[in-house]
Amino acid sequence: MIETLLAVFAKYWEPGQVKTRLAASVGNERAAAYYRKFLATTLRRFESVADTRMVVFTPANRRDDFTALAGPAWELMPQCDGDLGNRLRSFLEATLNRVARRVVILGADSPTLPLEYVQEALGRLATHSVVLGPSEDGGYYLLGASGAVPPIFDNMPWSDSTLLEATLDRLCQRDVASHLLGTWYDVDDAESLARYLAAERADVGQAKQR
Repeated sequence: MIETLLAVFAKYWEPGQVKTRLAASVGNERAAAYYRKFLATTLRRFESVADTRMVVFTPANRRDDFTALAGPAWELMPQCDGDLGNRLRSFLEATLNRVARRVVILGADSPTLPLEYVQEALGRLATHSVVLGPSEDGGYYLLGASGAVPPIFDNMPWSDSTLLEATLDRLCQRDVASHLLGTWYDVDDAESLARYLAAERADVGQAKQR
């Protein structure tokens, strides 16, 4: 068994099936293209983090597409069925203390997430059972667990602005030691897309100056 595992939960970039809030502003095709770009960026930026890395993907029949996108730095595992809570719990049940002692899960919605946040999460799991990365919309962009699978997946307000608050309440009720990372943002609408594109232009400008 290894010490640390980083997983990225991902969905195939089918137009109309991903980034539906963003699609309201840019259309289904462009929203799907952005999602694929966000996923590719996330996989590239974190391909050296943790002892092992996995893309946890859906649907299962798109394995070849994810293999081509992810490259050799990432293993692949299909997601199970059910809502997000069921899929997260099932993944942790399959990997925590079986594959790795500390597991951190990301989505593909925060392509500019600082590398240090993920490194901090992996480190904090040495002394905390759960690490959460709060997103500006009231959810979380990162979930980390060590020890036991946390009791935060059943009857939760997924895709709601109260998710983080409800999760913290559940952890407090069960006396589970948790740590909060710095707040970051998901690219989910026109405003956050503009923020992402501005950051991308700034990075390009800095690269040209080097």
